[in-house]
Amino acid sequence: MDLSNIDTILFDLGGVLIDWNPRYVFRQIYDTEEEVEHFLAHICTPEWNEQQDAGRSLAEATTSLILQYPAYADPIRAYYSRWSEMLGGPIEGTVALLDQLKREERYQLYALTNWSAETFPIAQERYAFLQWFAGILVSGVEKMKKPQPEIYHLALERFGLVADRTLFVDDSLRNVEGARAVGIPAYHFQGPAALREVLGY
Repeated sequence: MDLSNIDTILFDLGGVLIDWNPRYVFRQIYDTEEEVEHFLAHICTPEWNEQQDAGRSLAEATTSLILQYPAYADPIRAYYSRWSEMLGGPIEGTVALLDQLKREERYQLYALTNWSAETFPIAQERYAFLQWFAGILVSGVEKMKKPQPEIYHLALERFGLVADRTLFVDDSLRNVEGARAVGIPAYHFQGPAALREVLGY
């Protein structure tokens, strides 16, 4: 991957720098892995969660889903009442690389994340390294989400970035392809060691 033109790295957060997984909670609620996977595939689905990333309130999301699935009321409530327990901690290898990038000042560092506006402050309080970014664009605040073209354009405009001089890093191939579609070079993150190699560290 040719990075000779790159002066900025735009990071995703969840799955790249922060380990987030709802299974950490629902493995405590259900007895079997099959029950956990059924609940996350059919009740509190990724698609449902993404609506909160796009700006829907947690209260509205919870209430509407309980009306739809009243037998699952308690575990549905647990999704956001116990949301902080879904944070497994920092992905140390990527955080160490971010620290090195910050100290060397070779790139401008920004973040673009799909995250609920209501839960993001929990992460900000927990992870000091989020202060290392020159700016973070949070989907839930903007009421749009990756891979919609508008959110990439907004990040470029807000932070004064040039698309072809910005490398976007995300663990979601869909989001990587969304960035490429608007002219931003993008790397599909599959672990800190591989990213370090791509960046020449």
